[in-house]
Amino acid sequence: MADNTISAPTRRRVILAGLIGNVMEWYDFAVYGYFATVIGQQFFPTDDPAVSLIAAFGAFAAGFLVRPLGGLIFGRIGDLVGRQRALTISVMAMAIPTVLIGCLPTYETIGAAAPVAIVLLRIVQGLSVGGEYTSSLVFLAEHAKPDSRARTAIWGMWGATAGILMGSAVGALISNLIREDLLIRWGWRLPFLFGALVAATGYLIRHGIHSEALVSASKKPIRDTFGKHGLLVLRVALLNVGLGVGFYAAFVYAVTYIKTIDKLPERIALDLNTASMVLLLIILPVTAWLSDRYGRKPLLIAGNALLTFGAVPFFHMMHSTDLTRIFLGECGFVLSIGLIAGGMVAANVELFPAAIRCTGLAFAYNASIGFFGGTTPMIATWLITSTGNSIAPAYWVSATGAISLLTAIFLIRETRFSALD
Repeated sequence: MADNTISAPTRRRVILAGLIGNVMEWYDFAVYGYFATVIGQQFFPTDDPAVSLIAAFGAFAAGFLVRPLGGLIFGRIGDLVGRQRALTISVMAMAIPTVLIGCLPTYETIGAAAPVAIVLLRIVQGLSVGGEYTSSLVFLAEHAKPDSRARTAIWGMWGATAGILMGSAVGALISNLIREDLLIRWGWRLPFLFGALVAATGYLIRHGIHSEALVSASKKPIRDTFGKHGLLVLRVALLNVGLGVGFYAAFVYAVTYIKTIDKLPERIALDLNTASMVLLLIILPVTAWLSDRYGRKPLLIAGNALLTFGAVPFFHMMHSTDLTRIFLGECGFVLSIGLIAGGMVAANVELFPAAIRCTGLAFAYNASIGFFGGTTPMIATWLITSTGNSIAPAYWVSATGAISLLTAIFLIRETRFSALD
């Protein structure tokens, strides 16, 4: 049984423990993306800057490919030796490679070993990320009061969004304070080294929590996940497709879309994206409250319906040079994602039995996000290039939203009033 009798101070530390790792994960995501051009020059030098940039993003993508494997590894740790142990290990497995990237010799110093090293570090980060977010959701929900699981678990996603904002802010600050030549030589390393402070904070918070070390009954959680609960894993993966694709479309690809399709300056694209993320931070606690009051399915159905039927008009609004119109289009995606997330953060945990909860959720979520969400910017770019239609990405978002909508209606049960075993 989950520990719902912990004191208020301990509960606050539990929330901080779930939040801090996701801040770290997405802080690194934002920092790497922000300095991808410099990283490409330093570690993947070629005569063509575009090729260097593609190689840098290729190293980043390597982390996505191993996320399902990382989910199985850290999910198994969480199910066999406890959720808290998995969270403590995962935050360090994210932090150490981040700091090492900031210390890595470049191609000019050690030659081909430099790109190999950065790819390996990204893979280690990908393994850790595969268990971090879902383990934090499980940890938060299992330590929440029965009537506030969504309001507690939502801080995992809130931390992820805050991490993106923090990474962008640190990157922008350093870029403005350091001359461009110094930024290329050594300034780009500073945000990665700053990750050590975030990691140390996360470790101390997680290591210092004294709560029940919930361990699952299954001795072979990976075998039981696929042998006994394979269909449940598939249903949860389908349920997360719309959220993953919608999130990457709204907060990752949207910046590229505004720059390359709308032909607006990067500064404006980033400002609009920042405003959208701030709005999401405000919305998430509200939708989590609605989820705890009215149930998971109403929010999952409403959010995915808005994503399914609103993606095309939202993209039409974003395909403009009118900043207000673009922002309203982004707000449509923010509302869709906020509604889905409000129901999803708790439903993801409540749908799985405790015996395979960490392993099953980690694989289902990361397979969905890694194969669909993480590929969305690439798919969106390919759709526009191959069709010549600037609204084509909307149909991809709409289709994935429809998959999750049908899954929410027909394939999952309401879990709001279910006890966690």
